[in-house]
Amino acid sequence: MSKVFVLDHPLIQHKLTYIRDKNTGTKEFRELVDEVATLMAFEITRNLALQVKTIETPVKETNAKVLAGKKIGLIPILRAGLGMVDGMLNLIPAAKVGHVGLYRDPKTLEPVEYYIKLPSDISERELIVLDPMLATGGSANDAIHSLKKRGAKNIQLMCLVAAPEGVEKIQEEHPDVDIYLGALDEALDDKGYIVPGLGDAGDRLFGTK
Repeated sequence: MSKVFVLDHPLIQHKLTYIRDKNTGTKEFRELVDEVATLMAFEITRNLALQVKTIETPVKETNAKVLAGKKIGLIPILRAGLGMVDGMLNLIPAAKVGHVGLYRDPKTLEPVEYYIKLPSDISERELIVLDPMLATGGSANDAIHSLKKRGAKNIQLMCLVAAPEGVEKIQEEHPDVDIYLGALDEALDDKGYIVPGLGDAGDRLFGTK
């Protein structure tokens, strides 16, 4: 079964409090999401493989460590996932970025993929799917299925806030996908919102309702 990591770093928790606050305006909300994404990027990349490289310092030749193995791919789920991309790129500027857009058909309730654009080498990359909210888990589940269908083999999911229902959905459907969270909240309400949550992340990021 996939592992769930709640990142309890004090700076993440401090900034997440202001992200939750309904009085935080759009500009500050965007900046905070960007900052928390950078802090979470530090944690989610903790176990990247390293290899030794010989370099010349101004003083002498030495062996030093550089990243090895698979490269990183960032996959925001449209549209709210876009708010986390720049924060990740602050720490991993060489990462390639793909996009997945999905909506649920109101009649069939089946996921419809309206947009997908991915790096050509996703099978060789460690992919991090970005979505601020993991509520029912439907969108993240469908996005991960879309990636796997196109050859992705190494996927992680990163969210600011999640409900237990969404975590369980991903663990059931994708036991090979580890989940990184800023917070694991209480539950979903009858409208499918995370409680206490932070409202609609997309609307708060882009100033829409």
